[in-house]
Amino acid sequence: MVTKRSERPDERHPAFDQNLLALFAPRSVAVVGASRDPSKLGYLVLRNVRTSGFPGPIYPVNPGARRIQGLPAYPSVVSIPSSVDLAIIVVPQPAVLSVVRDCAAKRVRAAIIITSGFRETGPLGAKAEEEIVSVARSAGMRVLGPNCLGIIDTVTPLNASFAARMPSPNGIAFMSQSGALGAAILDWAAARDLGFSKFVSLGNEADVTESDLLRVWEYDGSVRVVSAYLEGISDGGRFRRVASEATRRRPVVILKAGRTAAGSRAVVSHTGALAGSDAAYSAAFRQAGVIRVQSLEELFDSSLAFSSQPLPSGRELTIVTNAGGPSIVATDAAEMHGLKLTPLTHRTTDELRRQLPPAASVTNPIDVLGDAGPDLYRAAIDLVLADPRGDALLVILTPQLKTDAEDTARVVVEAHRQTNRPIIACFMGSAGVRSAIATLSAGGIPNYPFPERAVAALGAMADYADLKKRPTERPRRFTVDQTRVRNVITKARAAGRPNLDSFEAAQVVAAYGIPIPRAALARSLDQAVQAAEEIGFPVVLKVASPDIVHKSEVGGVRVGIQSPDEVRRAYDEICAAVAVRAPSARIDGIGVWAMARAGTETIVGLSVDPTFGHVLLFGLGGIFVEVIKDVSFRIVPITSADAAEMIREIRAFPVLQGARGRPPSDLSAISDVLERVSQLAEDFPEIRELDINPLVAYPPPRGTLAVDVRLSLSL
Repeated sequence: MVTKRSERPDERHPAFDQNLLALFAPRSVAVVGASRDPSKLGYLVLRNVRTSGFPGPIYPVNPGARRIQGLPAYPSVVSIPSSVDLAIIVVPQPAVLSVVRDCAAKRVRAAIIITSGFRETGPLGAKAEEEIVSVARSAGMRVLGPNCLGIIDTVTPLNASFAARMPSPNGIAFMSQSGALGAAILDWAAARDLGFSKFVSLGNEADVTESDLLRVWEYDGSVRVVSAYLEGISDGGRFRRVASEATRRRPVVILKAGRTAAGSRAVVSHTGALAGSDAAYSAAFRQAGVIRVQSLEELFDSSLAFSSQPLPSGRELTIVTNAGGPSIVATDAAEMHGLKLTPLTHRTTDELRRQLPPAASVTNPIDVLGDAGPDLYRAAIDLVLADPRGDALLVILTPQLKTDAEDTARVVVEAHRQTNRPIIACFMGSAGVRSAIATLSAGGIPNYPFPERAVAALGAMADYADLKKRPTERPRRFTVDQTRVRNVITKARAAGRPNLDSFEAAQVVAAYGIPIPRAALARSLDQAVQAAEEIGFPVVLKVASPDIVHKSEVGGVRVGIQSPDEVRRAYDEICAAVAVRAPSARIDGIGVWAMARAGTETIVGLSVDPTFGHVLLFGLGGIFVEVIKDVSFRIVPITSADAAEMIREIRAFPVLQGARGRPPSDLSAISDVLERVSQLAEDFPEIRELDINPLVAYPPPRGTLAVDVRLSLSL
């Protein structure tokens, strides 16, 4: 899709940083370090700027030359007689700071530092990078890089990079945190006639980050989809805010690398053990409306569909094919991606039966048979698109003896022009369909070599269409007792204790309206007996110690206690066992708890991710939660919709609904607990980890009960 210059972003919009925009649409460009030597980067960058069709003045800067590549050269940026919007810096690392100072003095709006040798090399390089950013920010100048490939904008047009080729225009804006990967993708895309609106190599992100680019591209009419390869995010909170706004206007598709990197921090809770960094990224992306993919193939498959096709209005897919096997593969893939095969109307199937050969299949998938020509494809496609049912169309073709792939491609392109439904193609093969695929591409139809890839792209489009329909919601705020929580936390921190004992932790969640069993903290045998009698039998006795995380492992729990004599025996047994197995542990007392009635055990937890902050967890509870790992995650704060989705996401959700004759659990009450814990994390960011395990869920309207709570603090 060729983008017109009139589709430039509205620069009057308050979201725009005018200096940041100078990276993409400068009025003039200086190449600092321009060279006459074809083996130098300074030569390649200047040549790319010159040959890209950039419409403004270009100023080579080199103190040792008067003319470079036919253009007047200048000894420094400050010696250029006219204003400079964008400086591309390709000088050796020791000279970069001086050049940046010259750019600041010249009031250059933006700079691309291609030179490497900064933070990626160690502490000295990091210090040099900080100095550059300090100078640039004092002048209001935006900096891309250092250590980057550069920028390509096919709308301006401008190739401010040392990439080997200029891509064709398209609606895909792509950013990469790997310059080498970016260069390979440009070459790969050129071989497949895949174009870009924008191409950005982020480098070290000393100043300009992925969030900055999302902010600009949100309002850029030349961008239909934002595509990104990321290895990390510098400011998770800002990314969530910016991405949440951007995805309301543009699909954002991200491949986040490094999924399997193991965390090294010590954890004291189930949540901390389960909520690794990758889980936090997945949760943050989901909440922000970002489509996360698992491979470069998926990244560009989905981006290609977004850049050329309208969004589907629903999740129903119709398949027209000349081969049974590929349509079966497509059907399986549709189910995997949450798509349904369209149930065609009787009128459509009757007309298909009339117009297609007797052996053809007139139910979805519609098989026009292996010897079908373009006319049969046209008949089937026209009838499908006239049917009021169906949200997307996949056309599959395999080159067989009588197949006219080229004319069939023209049929698909013509149909695309006459409908507002997305149409994608899977013309399978190589030499036999090469020209047909070119016809599809020229007509705005993405083609995929295999059915499952085509269906996955449509699945991503359907996911994004669903997101667009989701109403904007703000987190609820509850009336809670913050003072009570503050007192508990202040006392623990004053004592230098990172862990609360179980009794203290329970008081914290109770202050936020989360039900807990009746309880009392006993510091003597007589107090334990008295508390048990007041609470009512049966009771549970649990050691209360900030130093004992897993109480049952040290013999610190006794359940089902039915009488005062049993209380005395259990109290003595706990004290004796703990003295042997945890002799150095501080003991605050023995908690006497009303024994909870049986219900469905779930877990609600919190941990802190270094990028996104507090991560909220939900799943089935119990001692095997880390083994089963049937859990869902969200980043705090959450909305009511987030809470409901967390509950429904786990594989064991049917258990909560009441599987095999069990009563259903109070889902509304579970959701309420999730939202209250989210608010607790927002109000008290010093909470490092929290487990409510089990949170026992009862049939409605009996709600929930937080039976055991662990909580640790950042000191």
